[in-house]
Amino acid sequence: MNFEFFKTSSYEISELITKRYSTSFSLATSLLEKDKRAAIYATYGFVRLADEIVDSFHDFDKKFLLNKLNEDLEYAIQNGISTNTVLVAFSDTVHKYNINRNHINAFMKSMEADLHKTEYTNSEQISEYIYGSADVVGLMCLKIFCNGDEEFFQKLKEPAQKLGSAFQKVNFLRDLKNDINNLGRTYFPELVDCEFCEESKKEIEQSIKNDFDAAYEGIIQLPGKSKLAVLLAYNYYLGLFRKIKSTPANKVIKTRIRISNFRKYIIFMKVMIFQS
Repeated sequence: MNFEFFKTSSYEISELITKRYSTSFSLATSLLEKDKRAAIYATYGFVRLADEIVDSFHDFDKKFLLNKLNEDLEYAIQNGISTNTVLVAFSDTVHKYNINRNHINAFMKSMEADLHKTEYTNSEQISEYIYGSADVVGLMCLKIFCNGDEEFFQKLKEPAQKLGSAFQKVNFLRDLKNDINNLGRTYFPELVDCEFCEESKKEIEQSIKNDFDAAYEGIIQLPGKSKLAVLLAYNYYLGLFRKIKSTPANKVIKTRIRISNFRKYIIFMKVMIFQS
């Protein structure tokens, strides 16, 4: 046994986390080349761990745990080692693909906001939160897809951010019940002065549509298997978005909208056939 064995095992643990938490994301990721697939699993494992701390660890000291994660991440990136296997894989990915530390810091800032901020009252506040919680995750993934080509990264940077925004806003819509009733959070400025209704729902949906449209222009420029994998994730979320659009506002706020496994399979087959 040596460190390489430990590092390989750390990547495998991040893969397991991804598959346990998101069948759709892990299916899309499975279409990538081996090295990129491992790097995306490592990135998901890290952001999932931070997200679980702020959203799920209700019986524990969330602030301490998030700060500890941040400290351990800093050490892992500087020294290439950690007793936290998720951070071993992620820090290795950060170095391999030159992931911007500012993007990681922005992500952690949004996670910290979830510990104390419960309402976003204007577009500037929510844009800053979404940038940190979702846009930069898209940029981390884009770094991996571009494989060190900085010029290509800059070209696709804005569409990647729009894709992150679209995914996050769809998640906000389908998690309205839990966010409002259990976590006490309101992410949409449109809901500050009024309740969630058909009018506010349509306003939010238009914003999401604009993000999806802008993101697609970047996706079709991605190379090879990266395009296929992201298209699958894109179409899955687009299908989820369309289902939310067709669901009355009073039902969206009472239940979590899902796509059946059969529907996911149909989406998978359509993407594979379209790209073949």
